[in-house]
Amino acid sequence: MDKQKEEKRNSELKPVLVRTFSAGVHFGYLVSHQDKQVVLTNTRRIWRWVGANTLNEIASKGLDINQSRVSEPAAEIVLTEAIEILTVSPEAEKILLEAKWAQ
Repeated sequence: MDKQKEEKRNSELKPVLVRTFSAGVHFGYLVSHQDKQVVLTNTRRIWRWVGANTLNEIASKGLDINQSRVSEPAAEIVLTEAIEILTVSPEAEKILLEAKWAQ
């Protein structure tokens, strides 16, 4: 999918954070959700974060992109043990899209 089509698709999908039972925390765009299974597109794993105490704070305000560790995006992921799904604010979405794997 070219970048323009990907951006259009993402703009039509809700940005979310998903906390799972054993696969960590993921940011991405919600494709589907059924029971504990969640499918995300343009998804990034948040390995470590600084600048927020809770996932609620990350979802509303973002994180420190200079000290946190956020993976490069994957096209799609199926998470089978979702515990929590949080809607991401436009402010936090912008920050999470800019985040990289800090050294």
